[in-house]
Amino acid sequence: MGKGRLEAFSDGVIAIIITIMVLEMKVPHGDDLAAIAPLLPVFVSYVLSFIYVGIYWNNHHHLLHATGKVTGGVLWANLHLLFWLSLFPLVTGWVGENHFAALPLALYGGVLLMAALAYYILQKAIIASGHGDSLVAKALGTDLKGKLSPLFYLAAIISTFFATWIAEALYVVVALVWLIPDRRMEKVLNLK
Repeated sequence: MGKGRLEAFSDGVIAIIITIMVLEMKVPHGDDLAAIAPLLPVFVSYVLSFIYVGIYWNNHHHLLHATGKVTGGVLWANLHLLFWLSLFPLVTGWVGENHFAALPLALYGGVLLMAALAYYILQKAIIASGHGDSLVAKALGTDLKGKLSPLFYLAAIISTFFATWIAEALYVVVALVWLIPDRRMEKVLNLK
């Protein structure tokens, strides 16, 4: 199977995920700033999740660009990633509606953790397929960000039960680290 179909399907699912997240935000009832205040936690959780989905979309695009052929294992690994990404609207809404309370925040971190692990599994499935193996493996190198992110998510999940602000900060830090352009894949593929 060619990678074009997989990329198009994944792009469609990600677009739906973003659409569902934005539809969770309700229109304020009132024409003053006080009407917006209750929506602030929902908006903040949406912005953070939008950034995370954007990071996954961007990295997924580069990963598939370096992939030569899609195997059954790659298809299933990709579906596994999309499953965890599809839970973003649920946990985003729950966190926002409950003003970043401990249990929703912990579950949010759990979904972030599982999405990170699913992305790692997808990378390994692509490398194991033998097609694109040298490009993907070369581009990933030691993948320090990919290895440290799950540890930050675990620390954040644990911290939700004694200091939610630590978890919030860790989720933002990981997003900011991934927002810094990662040129590994572009260098290997000679993209500009």
